[in-house]
Amino acid sequence: MPIESGSCASARQAKQKRKSHSLSIRRTNSSEQERAGLQRDMLEGQDSKLPSSVRNTLLELFGQIEREFENLYIENLELRREIDTLNERLAAEGQAIDGAELSKGQLKTKASHSTSQLSQKLKTTYKASTSKIVSSFKTTTSRAICQLVKEYVGHRDGIWDVSVAKTQPVVLGTASADHTALLWSIETGKCLVKYVGHVGSVNSIKFHPTEQVALTASGDQTAHIWRYMVQLPTPQPTADCNQMSGEDEVEFSDKDEPDGDGDGSSDCPTVRAPLTSLKSHQGVVIAADWLVGGKQAVTASWDRTANLYDVETSELVHSLTGHDQELTHCCTHPTQRLVVTSSRDTTFRLWDFRDPSIHSVNVFQGHTDTVTSAVFTVGDNVVSGSDDRTVKVWDLKNMRSPIATIRTDSAVNRINVCVGQRIIALPHDNRQVRLFDMSGVRLARLPRSNRQGHRRMVCCSAWSEDHPICNLFTCGFDRQAIGWNINIPALLQEK
Repeated sequence: MPIESGSCASARQAKQKRKSHSLSIRRTNSSEQERAGLQRDMLEGQDSKLPSSVRNTLLELFGQIEREFENLYIENLELRREIDTLNERLAAEGQAIDGAELSKGQLKTKASHSTSQLSQKLKTTYKASTSKIVSSFKTTTSRAICQLVKEYVGHRDGIWDVSVAKTQPVVLGTASADHTALLWSIETGKCLVKYVGHVGSVNSIKFHPTEQVALTASGDQTAHIWRYMVQLPTPQPTADCNQMSGEDEVEFSDKDEPDGDGDGSSDCPTVRAPLTSLKSHQGVVIAADWLVGGKQAVTASWDRTANLYDVETSELVHSLTGHDQELTHCCTHPTQRLVVTSSRDTTFRLWDFRDPSIHSVNVFQGHTDTVTSAVFTVGDNVVSGSDDRTVKVWDLKNMRSPIATIRTDSAVNRINVCVGQRIIALPHDNRQVRLFDMSGVRLARLPRSNRQGHRRMVCCSAWSEDHPICNLFTCGFDRQAIGWNINIPALLQEK
């Protein structure tokens, strides 16, 4: 009988607590609008340089945060009361079963187990609610800074590389596994020229620094130099891609991919033969680039060598050997006769041709998996990306350790650096494209949803610092390239 009366008393007490608590909740909800109005009046009375639309958005977000934490606080109180009730019930059950009081150790064990379960539930609820608020805030900021401007659709297979011409007229070039390279009008998205001289996958495309000439590398074991003539069409007004709704990430199947058939690439002018063909490799030529001045070109191949050619004579000047496995990329310095090559042997190498009589080489070891690319930045820095999910920034004067390391959640493909602003664009296997600064601080993530961004692996990125409409381009295995407008001042201010 004493046990039964104690249980009734505890149940009555818990009921009274819940009743008083429900009253407090009603009072809280009734005063919520008054608090919001008071906060708005206080903010409007303060001196602020923020536009009214931004201030209203901040007020709304802060209001959401306050409401979420208030709900969490209420749930916390409820859970604590449940814990107390559970402890009382366990104590009562222990007396009824054993006929005597449970030992303090046994009671403590049962109570702590129940408490840990409820605590875990509270932590999970708290984490889910707060992460939803934070992610919504980040998404709003990212959409305002990184905007999709144009999609370039016309290839029949995945696009391996993207590049921007350095001469007028400025065009976009893409290299695809469909054996073609296409040149595009950046403003209209119309295909201007199709190159069909290769009989294998076109793995790389780079534009000559001063002429309307392109350099492409292919799986047919050659690199081609070919001339193009383009006339830009008149830009047409386009719909704002940023008005597209939907931020939920959706997985796509093959039937959802852009279809190259019937697109503008089929009726554009075609170049069928190269000016020069570079033919000294015994394997797939995975990448090629121009040395400063455009009189020489370097190629990287799966035959584990990189070759330096004279463009006018097509003669092999140097064969760069030393890598233990297939090469993945090559890049030249914008102002000096320096070449960097990356490989599946987890290293990248720096080749120095500034002194014709001495061809020094430095080996950089720091990755644990394939180095997918290594590129020069302004000054004496090199940035390398790898399948080990890291990007490292190196000082050419110190090969022992990187000066910054960026750790990601997916393999990193061909990276590119905005030299003027020192921003690194990282394309990933998981369809993400992230932006970092040279010190390893994350700046932004490009939108990726059912309406924007790539649907498959992003293979490459390329900056175009001078273009007024698009200053970053990405391409992927979803058969399309995308032009983005990155508000760099706002991006750096966010940092």
